[in-house]
Amino acid sequence: MNVYDEAHALAKALKESPEYRNYMQLKDRVSENEELAESINDFQQKQFEIQTQTILGKEPESDMMEQIQNLYEILLRDPLAAQYLQAEYAFTRLVSDVYQILGEVIKVNPNGS
Repeated sequence: MNVYDEAHALAKALKESPEYRNYMQLKDRVSENEELAESINDFQQKQFEIQTQTILGKEPESDMMEQIQNLYEILLRDPLAAQYLQAEYAFTRLVSDVYQILGEVIKVNPNGS
């Protein structure tokens, strides 16, 4: 068994998954609407900033949290944006689950054993 062949097979399986295909189809549709794409990008950028602050141990500013909540509510009113965000979450969840499975298998023991 070649690990690289298995990795390529996993990548292919991910690309053929319903989650990925749905996500990419909706991503293409969103990209056709420049205003909607900008709104989603703005939302995602703010979301990333909050995640970064949290990782760094900083408390996200309450006005930033309020902004992101308002943006999210606005986006959910648009059916395409809501579908896109749901599809993105489903695909991200799938990839996260795969990473978790890999992580469990290749845990590095700090004791060296």
